[in-house]
Amino acid sequence: MAWVLLGLSVMWGILLSSRVLRTIDRPAWLLDLHRWLGTLTWATVAVHLICLILDSYVQFSIADLFVPWLSNWKPAPLAWGILGFYLIVVVQVSSRFMKRLPHKVWHTIHLSSYPSFAVVSMHSFMAGTDANRAWFTAIGAMLIIVLAVLTLVRIILLRQTRSMGQDRARAIS
Repeated sequence: MAWVLLGLSVMWGILLSSRVLRTIDRPAWLLDLHRWLGTLTWATVAVHLICLILDSYVQFSIADLFVPWLSNWKPAPLAWGILGFYLIVVVQVSSRFMKRLPHKVWHTIHLSSYPSFAVVSMHSFMAGTDANRAWFTAIGAMLIIVLAVLTLVRIILLRQTRSMGQDRARAIS
């Protein structure tokens, strides 16, 4: 669930920053939804970690869940999850201090949402107990495809905006 919420949060962030839905969106509503999804992601990650600590089947220590490659149980998939967790922490903490950080610094940090989703996807497909189920694969594929398309749209729109700005600058000079 945390992975899906992370994907939705990234998706709403792209919709907010790209203004793809500009004819029907309200940026304040998209921002509130983006923040709410980010908070829900945090909450579900916390529940996930607590459940893993309480799980008697694998018996993770707290260190196993926060130090990559320490656990003997699927060390690579766990390392992906731990890396994704740390990236999410950095994004969330920087968002809390957004008004105190230079915009360029905050934006650069916030862009790590993309790799966080990628590494959490790796973790989900490699370590998740539902990874072999058809419904999980279908939801994962849809989420990844939608985010990939939205990311391409954002890149294209960003390039068009930069190109139009350069054309305007040439026209003025």
